[in-house]
Amino acid sequence: MSENLTGRIIKQISGYYDIAVNETTYRTRGRGSLRNDKITPLVGDFAAFQPGEGDDEGYLLKVLPRHNALVRPPVANVDQAVLITSAVEPDFSKNLLDRFLVYLEGHDIHAEIYLTKTDLTKPQRLTKIRQDLAGYTKIGYPVFAPDKPFDPTILAQVQASFADKLTIFTGQTGAGKSTLLNHLVPGLDLATAAISHALNRGRHTTRTTDLYPIHGGLVADTPGFSSLGLLDVTLDDLRDRFPEFVALAPNCKFRGCQHVSEPHCAVKAALAAGDIMQSRYDNYLQFREELSGKRPVYKKK
Repeated sequence: MSENLTGRIIKQISGYYDIAVNETTYRTRGRGSLRNDKITPLVGDFAAFQPGEGDDEGYLLKVLPRHNALVRPPVANVDQAVLITSAVEPDFSKNLLDRFLVYLEGHDIHAEIYLTKTDLTKPQRLTKIRQDLAGYTKIGYPVFAPDKPFDPTILAQVQASFADKLTIFTGQTGAGKSTLLNHLVPGLDLATAAISHALNRGRHTTRTTDLYPIHGGLVADTPGFSSLGLLDVTLDDLRDRFPEFVALAPNCKFRGCQHVSEPHCAVKAALAAGDIMQSRYDNYLQFREELSGKRPVYKKK
């Protein structure tokens, strides 16, 4: 009988789990005890397993403790996310961008923002988008917004962030995640699909979550989605998903300040002074309404 090993799940399909140990990949099945314990292994999990012998598959025995685990996309132990947002087709949306960031912040995942389709955007509109994204840079989110699509210098900057990390590529359907990955890793040839102009959203082309070894790290191409509800967040901890609010909170008069109607609120003072983004604060209030079960009032702009 082979000695048990520990590796990382890099692919899951039809009840099989491919586990990587250094440069070697082993195909395994999950033990029945995992189902009995209601444990679902995820891509990105570290796991103990028994290698197979000959043509027989091995057995996944145990999933090791996770740092984090996402529902959408289903992947564990994520270090960072490259959040893909397009300038057009689908149109740039700060509201959707903030929804993704709220989700990622709750799982302690560092986010980088990559703007696609800049060549399809009118110059005046692109200038406004760049101004908006400059606010995210100020918060601490690195922003990649190349003048020319797939600029080699920008791609090299993105690649340099992969080392020793598990990075997910995620964002709105049709924003160009798979296309960007194909340029970052020539030969990967991930499937892409055209935008549905009638719905202003893309067709889903990525249907499973696989990990690819790239530039010293692991990268996941993940299914996109055309909308994102507020997952895994409550009214009490929503404020903690906005890093700029967290930085200012110690200066609020009340420790439990929700930054809405409390007096001597440092967040509202910073908003009045123009030190935090109005759109971020407006989205924060809208998300609070959604979480409290109220019907949100959407601005037309």
